[in-house]
Amino acid sequence: MTLRLYNTLTRAKDVFAPIDPQAVRLYVCGPTVYDYAHIGNARPIIVFDVLFRLLRHLYGPEHVVYVRNITDIDDKINARAKEEGVAIGDLTGRTTAQFHADIQALNVLQPTFEPRATGSIPEIIALIEMLIAKGHAYAAEGHVLFDVPSMKDYGRLSRRPLDDMIAGARVDVAPYKRGEMDFVLWKPSSPDLPGWDSPWGRGRPGWHIECSAMSWKHLGETFDIHGGGIDLIFPHHENEVAQSRCAFGLPVMANVWMHNGFLQIDGQKMSKSLGNFVTINEVLKDWPGEVVRFNMLRTHYRQPIDWTVKGLEESTRILDGFYNSAAARLTEEERIAAPVLEALCDDLNTPRAIAELHALDRPNFQVELGATLNELGFTGKHVEEKAAKIDEHKVNELIKARLAARAAKNWAESDRLRGEIDALGVVVKDNKDGTTSWEVKP
Repeated sequence: MTLRLYNTLTRAKDVFAPIDPQAVRLYVCGPTVYDYAHIGNARPIIVFDVLFRLLRHLYGPEHVVYVRNITDIDDKINARAKEEGVAIGDLTGRTTAQFHADIQALNVLQPTFEPRATGSIPEIIALIEMLIAKGHAYAAEGHVLFDVPSMKDYGRLSRRPLDDMIAGARVDVAPYKRGEMDFVLWKPSSPDLPGWDSPWGRGRPGWHIECSAMSWKHLGETFDIHGGGIDLIFPHHENEVAQSRCAFGLPVMANVWMHNGFLQIDGQKMSKSLGNFVTINEVLKDWPGEVVRFNMLRTHYRQPIDWTVKGLEESTRILDGFYNSAAARLTEEERIAAPVLEALCDDLNTPRAIAELHALDRPNFQVELGATLNELGFTGKHVEEKAAKIDEHKVNELIKARLAARAAKNWAESDRLRGEIDALGVVVKDNKDGTTSWEVKP
């Protein structure tokens, strides 16, 4: 099938043609590890996991390279470590481990590479040296800055007017800067902050240069797809483009740029100031990871998503409805049914793909349904875990007692026993043939 993806660079849904079908390359911006990741951070993790799975299906698992970075050097990290009175390495180690635990519950595949900024300092320094040598960066008072006017088509990705870019960049006023939009590639570190020796003195990298260096290290000068949240288009991704293109003298950094929409809480943009800031970890305390994953995918990735309890409840009912079929839940096969694949190949149209899953939820197609769910990261694990906690012997004994009460027309006792069974997390079914069966509650 032909894969079409919406490209932020071209503002069109383009046919995807990898540079090398034997090595399809994908880079996605990962977390800055200074705190619990919020639920909005889970959206790109899930969206691009689906893309990774789709690319593996189309080109073969051995022919897809997925890089998702960890930013473990940043001023937010330094400030949080100081606030908590802990070593910076302890903070980033703890929050990285928490991030991994949280997203593992979302059933995402591990990326091929997960580089850390602190492990890519030689590449960062080399990239900055290239930019200085080519006249696109300059050193000043221990800093190195990118010279934005040196790139004639700066702003091509975000397509913002100059005044908007100046406002959006939140630039610091500093006497050593040549232009107000010039951004930091390297900055000096005081003795109490992390730092590395460089040609410009002991210091640390700016945020934007990290991703340019890590993508170059693992994917090369130009690669196929770069992804992230819509909030990263400017200035982060715009500056990545500037650094990489100017360093290597190439017309593009990545051929396709994909951005997922914002996540809102009950119709409002999530923010700490509004008091609606929710972490992945908090959500997972109340909802299974697969429900969280499914709820994310019910909205097309480019559209804003409204995160509500009602939406999670609906996702639970739909997903557990699929899992109620043993074939759908227990099959070990992994493949994508043709109608679902066609939907995903249309710019990851997951709402349409879910509609096709509903169409497969029929007796003759449930093995196909199960195989497709498995391939997309839905295994029914939480249903099985729930079932494992059920005391089957106790349930069966209560059902026997209820049947005896019904035979004696003791309806009050029958209702009481049904309530006791219900409290165990089980649904009783009185079948038309006179038998009684039960299943775990969705």
